Amino acid sequence: MGASTCYTVSFRVKPHSPLRDSVLKNIRSRNTVSLFLVILLAGLTLAELPLPAYAQVEKSKTPQHVSLDRVTGARALPNGIEIRSGAAVMQVTALRDDLLRVRVGANGVLPEDASWAVLEKSRTATVAVKAETSERAVGFATAKLHVTIQRQPLAMTVTDMAGNVIAADVPEHPVEFHGTEFRVYKQSAEDEHYFGLGDKPGPLDRRNEAFTNWNTDAYGWQESTDPIYKSIPFVMTFCKGVAGGIFLDNTWRSSFDFNKELRDAYSFGSAAGPLDYYILYGPTPKEVVEEWAWMTGTTPLPPLWTLGFQQSRYSYYPEAEVRRIASRLRSERIPADAIYLDIDYQLKNRPFTVDPEKFPHFDQMIQDFKAMHLHTILITDLHIAKLPGQGYKPYDEGIAGDHFVKNPDGSVYSGEVWPGPAVFPDFTRKVSRDWWGTLYEDFSKRGIGGFWNDMNEPAIFKVASKTMPDNIQHRIEEPGFQKRVANHLEIHNIFGMENSRGTYEGLRKIAPDQRPFVLTRASYAGGHRYAATWTGDNSSTWNHLRQTTPQLINLGLSGFGLAGADVGGFAGSPQPELLTKWLEIAAFHPIDRDHTSSGTNQQEPWEDGTTQDLNVRRKFIEERYRLMSYIYTAAEEMSRTGLPMMRPLFLEFPNASKDGHPLDLTTNNEFLLGPDLLIAPSPYPDELDDYDAALPPVGWYNYWTGEPLKSGVEAGRVGNDNVPDSDLLIKLHPSVDTLPVFARGGSIIPIQPLVQSTEEKPDGPLTLRVYPPNKPGDTCEGSLYLDDGISYAFEKGQFLRLKFTCELTASGITVKIAPREGSFTPWWTQYSIEIYGATKPATSATNNGSPVTASYDSEHHHLIAVIPDESKGLELSVTY
Repeated sequence: MGASTCYTVSFRVKPHSPLRDSVLKNIRSRNTVSLFLVILLAGLTLAELPLPAYAQVEKSKTPQHVSLDRVTGARALPNGIEIRSGAAVMQVTALRDDLLRVRVGANGVLPEDASWAVLEKSRTATVAVKAETSERAVGFATAKLHVTIQRQPLAMTVTDMAGNVIAADVPEHPVEFHGTEFRVYKQSAEDEHYFGLGDKPGPLDRRNEAFTNWNTDAYGWQESTDPIYKSIPFVMTFCKGVAGGIFLDNTWRSSFDFNKELRDAYSFGSAAGPLDYYILYGPTPKEVVEEWAWMTGTTPLPPLWTLGFQQSRYSYYPEAEVRRIASRLRSERIPADAIYLDIDYQLKNRPFTVDPEKFPHFDQMIQDFKAMHLHTILITDLHIAKLPGQGYKPYDEGIAGDHFVKNPDGSVYSGEVWPGPAVFPDFTRKVSRDWWGTLYEDFSKRGIGGFWNDMNEPAIFKVASKTMPDNIQHRIEEPGFQKRVANHLEIHNIFGMENSRGTYEGLRKIAPDQRPFVLTRASYAGGHRYAATWTGDNSSTWNHLRQTTPQLINLGLSGFGLAGADVGGFAGSPQPELLTKWLEIAAFHPIDRDHTSSGTNQQEPWEDGTTQDLNVRRKFIEERYRLMSYIYTAAEEMSRTGLPMMRPLFLEFPNASKDGHPLDLTTNNEFLLGPDLLIAPSPYPDELDDYDAALPPVGWYNYWTGEPLKSGVEAGRVGNDNVPDSDLLIKLHPSVDTLPVFARGGSIIPIQPLVQSTEEKPDGPLTLRVYPPNKPGDTCEGSLYLDDGISYAFEKGQFLRLKFTCELTASGITVKIAPREGSFTPWWTQYSIEIYGATKPATSATNNGSPVTASYDSEHHHLIAVIPDESKGLELSVTY
C-alpha cells in the first residue's frame, strides 16, 4: 500500500445557530463515529459538549477492564522508571530522595500532569536515581529508597536502606481498572497503623475502618458517620517506629479501606479520574509531616487574635443581642478576641447584605467592638440569591461576568439553600474566583475582621443527594490545567477549597499587608493554604467531646493544623458539666470557639451553671491567654514546617514503646499542644472512674503545681502487649473542675501576664518556666516567636525570635537566653525565670557573672530570678 494521506475538514457555524443549539440540547447517540460527525457539523469543541455526551467520548477511550499484572516493557528514566503492562503505562519517579510519584494510564496515556493540591514546584521537582535491574525485577534507588518492581506478577515494593517496607503492592491484587474505576492494594503488616484522612470520625487509628471521600453536609454526624465535610486522601503509615505516607491525588469520589476487605491489606481507589499517587518516607512521623507540607504548602501564619477565645452561635441577632454578648464578655472578664455573626445578620439570608432592621447601626457596632478589642467574623456562604432585576450586586455582577456554574444545556444552575433559589460561582475558573474575592471589599473596608465560608460542600436543600446534580458543568480555566469542562463528580470535592481560596486571595488583594482569617467547613488536600477549619455540626454529647481529640489530631496530620470544634457542641444543649469540661480542654486546642445551633440554650461561659462553673470556665480561658506566647510560637513553627500545633504523642515520641507501636494507641485522648505540653483528659470524660495516663519516658512536671513526677514514671516504656508498664503510668482521678496537664522535662515554656484580648499589652515581665531534664549533663531548650500579630512586616525582618537553653550540672543549673533575632521590640523589659524541681533555696545565683537574687517558692517547687532584658542575651547560673 502507498502512504496514507490525512485530510482536515473544518466547518464554521454561527454561534447560537439552530444546528448548533440543537446538537447542544439533544445529543443522545451512543455511536462514537456519529457523535464526532455531528460535533464537526455543528462546529463544536469537546469542551462545549453537554457532559453526558462528553463522558461518552471519554468512556470510549477507556478499556472496560485493564489489569497491570505483568511487566511487558520497561524504560529507565533519569528520575525513575516507566513500565508497560500490555496497553497500560505506569511511571514511577522520584521528586526527592524520600518522595515518589506513581502515575498510571490504563489506555497507554498518563493522566494530565496537574493538581489542585500539590504545589507546582514540588510536583515538578526531580532527583537523579540509579537504575537497578535483574532477571526478575526492574527498579531504581534514590539516596534513601529502593524501588523494586517484580516483573510477573507486576508488584512494586518500596523499602528504605535498612530494609523496612514503606509500601508494597499485593501481588494477588494487581492495579486494575474497570471502565473508569480503579483500585490499588498495598500490603499491611499486622502492626501497621494509619492516620490522617482529615476530619473523619472514629478512632485515631484508621486500621479496621473504611472511608469514602465525598464532601457532605452532615448535620449531627455520629462516630460512625461517613462521609462528612472534607476529602483529604492522605494517610500516614506507621510500623515499628518507621513512618511513611500515601496520597491519592484524585478529586472524584474515592475510598480507602484499611483491613476490612482483606485482613492483610489496605486499598484505595476512585470511581473515575487519574490514578496519580505519592509515596512518602520519613522515617520519623515529623519528617513525613514536613514532606506533606513541602508537597501541599503550609498553613499561613494566622493573625494573633484568631488564637484567642471566640464566641459564636447560630445566630446572634438583633444588634442589641450582639452588643449584650460583647459587653457581657468584658464585664465578666472573660478574655476574648472574636464574636461571630451567622446568617441572621443578612437581609433574607442573602450573602453580602446586612438587614437594616435587625442591625440599624451595623457599621458603628463593628467600630464599637474594635474599640473593645473584639474582632467581628461574618458568615458569607457561597450560594448567591437568585434575584434578577432586583439590584442585588452579587447576582447581577455574576450574571454579567458569566461566573456561575451551569446545567448541561448551558443555562445557569439554580438550587435551593438558605436564601431560597440560589446560584453558585464557578470556582474552578480563576477569573470567577477573582471576581468572588472582590465581593469582600465592602465588608473589609467597614472593619470586618474575618470571614466564615460555610455550606460549601456544596450543600443544597430539598434534594436527596444534599448537593448539586452529578452532571452540573464546571469550567476548568486555571493556570497549569488543560482548559475544559468537567462535571460535578470531578469538582465536588474541591468546590469548598476553591471557594475558600477565592476568599483568601481576594482578601490578600484588598488589604495586602493584613493577614486574612478565613474559616471553611469543606475542603480538599492543600486547602489549609487558604483557610482554617472546624469539625462541623457536632452534637452536645460527651461522646462528641471525646471525638474531638482524634478528629483534630488527624486534621493536623493532614495539613489542617489550625482547626477546632464547636465547643459545647452544635446540635443540642450541653449539660453544665459537659460545657465546663469542653471549655477546659478546648483552651488547649488550636482554635477555641464556643458555638451552638439555633433553638438551643444559651451557651456562653456564664450560662447554664453555677458561679463555680463560671469561675472554672474563666480560669481555663485565662490560662490560654497566659500561654499565648507559647501558642503563637507553635503557630509560627507550623507556618514554616507544617508541624501541627496539636499533636499526637507519637509525633514527638515515635520510639516511646518497646515494640514500636504509637503510644497514643495505649492511652486514649491524650495529646500535645506544641512540643512540650501534654494534656491528659479522661478517655471517657463522663465516667467517674480513675484512669491511667501513659507518659513518654522523658520526665514530666505537673503544669499546675510545678511538682516533678516521681522518677519511676520516667523510666519505662510501653510493653508489646499494649498494657503499659506500671512505672510509665500515673493514676488520675477525674473531676469537673480540673484537667491534668504536664510539662515536658527539658523544656522552657514562656508565660505572659493575663490580658483580656491579644491586642492588650501585657503588664509585667515575661516568665520563662524552666523544667530541668533528668540528670546532670542533660540539656533543655525552648523558643519564642513574636511580631505585630497582624501584618506581613515579619517577612521583612520585623519579628522577634528568642532561643532558650539550660544545662543541668551536679551542683545546679545554667539557663541561657540567646541574643534577639529580628528587629521587633517586645512588650516586656524583664524576665522572670522560674526553675522548677528545686527542693531548697539557692546558695548563689549570677547573671553573666554578676550576683542576682533568686527566691525560693517551696509550694510550687521552683526558684525565681527577675532579670532585666537588655536584648543581648543572658546567662543565669544557679547553685543549690
